[in-house]
Amino acid sequence: MLILYLQAPFATFRTFTAGSFRPTARFITPSAAYGLLLNIAGIEMRYDDGKSVMTKIDSGLPECSLALAALEFPGIHSLYQQIHNYPVGSSGKERKDMAKGSKYNIFPARRAFLSGIKAFIALKGNDELEEKVRKGLAGKTERKYGLPFLGDNNFLIDKLEIITEPKPAHWYIPLKEDDEVEYNEQIDRLTITIDRSEMSKTRSALFVPTKRPVKDIPPKAWVTVKY
Repeated sequence: MLILYLQAPFATFRTFTAGSFRPTARFITPSAAYGLLLNIAGIEMRYDDGKSVMTKIDSGLPECSLALAALEFPGIHSLYQQIHNYPVGSSGKERKDMAKGSKYNIFPARRAFLSGIKAFIALKGNDELEEKVRKGLAGKTERKYGLPFLGDNNFLIDKLEIITEPKPAHWYIPLKEDDEVEYNEQIDRLTITIDRSEMSKTRSALFVPTKRPVKDIPPKAWVTVKY
């Protein structure tokens, strides 16, 4: 088992939405934590099939189990920002030449983001992936990307380090209908795996953090991430 301490001033974990408001999950999602681990390990999770308008998720990615915890719950904020994108269909094409290769569809939007990220990411069930993460953190793995970030390339990480003795924290537990847990206001739906080409195949669940900080990882906090 490997436990990482993550600290960052800002982050955003987008849900699949359209419109002028771009929300965020209230905490790091298993899918985002998994992507961060693969980034550190130097494993490419995206590929271009030459047919789709978006990069797709590789089906041969390593399987593992993850557990997430908050030492402190992040603050939630929002700001107005210009969104630059490539429009779907033919709308905005009259601005394509003027943009000279840049994203030519521009509109104002309100974007939510988090502040004060202090989290644990626990990984088990895949010794090979654990070793690659260790090597990546030690700078011994060739990586194809720049600095790791949390949902926006402006939101960089302050600390990402292996710990041996985690402090008490609020571990996030996926809810099931027959579970008896102490609910609190931090309950949220978090994505576990994502499918960009067919949203119905995206896996998510309601997660609730333990009401009181606990030192040991609850067995029910572990979720399997498998593509």
